[in-house]
Amino acid sequence: MVQNEFQAEHFAREDGGDDEMFYGVARLVKHIDEAASAALVDYYARALPPGSDILDLMSSYASHLPPVPAFGRVVGLGMNMAELEANPQLGERLIHNLNSNPTLPFADNSFDSCVLAVSAQYLIRPVEVFADVARVLKPGGLFAISFSNRMFPTKAVAIWRSMGDADHARLLEIYLRNAGGYAELNFEILMPAESKSDPLYLVSARRTA
Repeated sequence: MVQNEFQAEHFAREDGGDDEMFYGVARLVKHIDEAASAALVDYYARALPPGSDILDLMSSYASHLPPVPAFGRVVGLGMNMAELEANPQLGERLIHNLNSNPTLPFADNSFDSCVLAVSAQYLIRPVEVFADVARVLKPGGLFAISFSNRMFPTKAVAIWRSMGDADHARLLEIYLRNAGGYAELNFEILMPAESKSDPLYLVSARRTA
């Protein structure tokens, strides 16, 4: 059961306007640099089993999935169809605004893994979204949430903007615990802050039986 300990002001944004209008402009770029992107590709290569069905949540121009192994069903759910159509790693593409509707348009136990790359800072209902991710994951399924210090600051929520990266990891873990349905929470540094690249971190969890 979702146990949301947060207040509305935690998810206030400098730009609370229409998300569809903001994301209506296609941005055919990666939102982290090449070294950080390569680190995320490497993580997915070791964490996502061959043949698995994957949900790429808040997807866009790049999913950062490795070219091998071959995966099964890869579904991109995002806000801009031009970006999704330019992403060759997606087999299915759906437009869906999680801030207005946190319920995912999929049946229970639909996916082996869900990935959420450098976008969690934009969710205004993250606990509800994470709870529904648990619903659509198969038991034991991986939820991998990566983040950096790159963002559209006017669309990032207040609680995220007020924290540093170490606290961002703890915040994501709180989201997961409040959402329920997860175990084996883990934190990894994929690209350290002292590197010349964009820093990159990852919080992961497994869907409980």
